[in-house]
Amino acid sequence: MTVTSATTATPTTQNIGALGQSQLNASYDTFMKLLTAQIKNQDPLSPMDSTQFTQQLVQMTGVQQQLYSNDLLKQLVSNTGTGMSDAVSVIGREVTAASDKAIVTNGEAKWSYNLGKTAASVKIEVLDSNGKTVAVSSPTNVAAGDQTFTWNGTDLGGVQRPDGGEFRLRITPVDSGGATITSKVFQRGIVTSVEQVDGQPVLSLGNARVPWSAVTSVRQPA
Repeated sequence: MTVTSATTATPTTQNIGALGQSQLNASYDTFMKLLTAQIKNQDPLSPMDSTQFTQQLVQMTGVQQQLYSNDLLKQLVSNTGTGMSDAVSVIGREVTAASDKAIVTNGEAKWSYNLGKTAASVKIEVLDSNGKTVAVSSPTNVAAGDQTFTWNGTDLGGVQRPDGGEFRLRITPVDSGGATITSKVFQRGIVTSVEQVDGQPVLSLGNARVPWSAVTSVRQPA
């Protein structure tokens, strides 16, 4: 005869917390109903002692606060696990992040890019959220190294794009023989705030929002 061992399911911390909150709410409702009934039916010549039910209220409130504290603690642990605490530590510092996105702010959007070597020409395109080219530029500075590009927010049709719109930058540098040169687009700026989006930290720097995972360097601002 084969004997199958009994398996006991261990509830998760989240389930225990939810169960405790549910039981507390039910107990609190029951307590208030009993208290109301006692007050309605008490002997006017010998009223009930208020000290006893006041102590019970204090105890139930204490349990409720403990459950809330547990929820906050779980949230804190979750944030730490996603790197939120590390991301918050860079507020006020200058970071560089691999990102080709920028947000139009005060009528303009800014990017940085790097050329692997001096180019013969560089074509810069600003793309909207659908990947459509809305602006084109050909900078005169084609030297190797880090460069910056600022778009005035005016598209090919002469329309000023409103603040808040997010756009991407695409660069195509070529040498004198027409071969494409290695390049990369990035964002660099002072971190002003950190928020959690879809469980991941996102940094705000200048007119860009970049994920914490895209950060490649951090330094004290000059």
